[in-house]
Amino acid sequence: MTNEIGTILDKTDLLILDILQKDSTVSINEIADRVNLSQTPCWRRIQRLEASGHIMGKVALLNPNLLNLNVTVFVFIKTNKHNREWYEKFSAVVQAIPEIVDFYRMNGTVDYLLKIVVPDIATYDAVYQRLTRTIEIFDVTSSFAMEKMKSTTVLPLNYAQLGRDSDESDAGSTI
Repeated sequence: MTNEIGTILDKTDLLILDILQKDSTVSINEIADRVNLSQTPCWRRIQRLEASGHIMGKVALLNPNLLNLNVTVFVFIKTNKHNREWYEKFSAVVQAIPEIVDFYRMNGTVDYLLKIVVPDIATYDAVYQRLTRTIEIFDVTSSFAMEKMKSTTVLPLNYAQLGRDSDESDAGSTI
């Protein structure tokens, strides 16, 4: 199946994505061996997956505890302002605070959810004060994580739409 920008995925693409999302330092040679391709077609597929936005970047995952970021706070925000101007200002404020690592617009009983990582409660309070002094917010509720039970960056790939049979030859394809 073709996605919104015209990229067709097959089972080999999904294998490559699975390998890279688990360890982006794996060499092209090793990936090619694991998916039964030669290096050049494998490299071309990776380039196409990057160009299509399926691969958004390559990062090192850091240990927050070793970086003195031992406190994770989930902040639920309600607003009584639902106009573009307020949203743009709020979004800009959130984007400017490095301790806010995730930012979601929600449906249901809250309007926004923030995930904040800080070394301690005092630092969280400083982030909270910066946020609430900068922009009008109707209600803020914070919940502190007691224990991280699961955290992963590995996405389930079994929901991806496949466009062709991966048994087809790569010869002559644009992949």
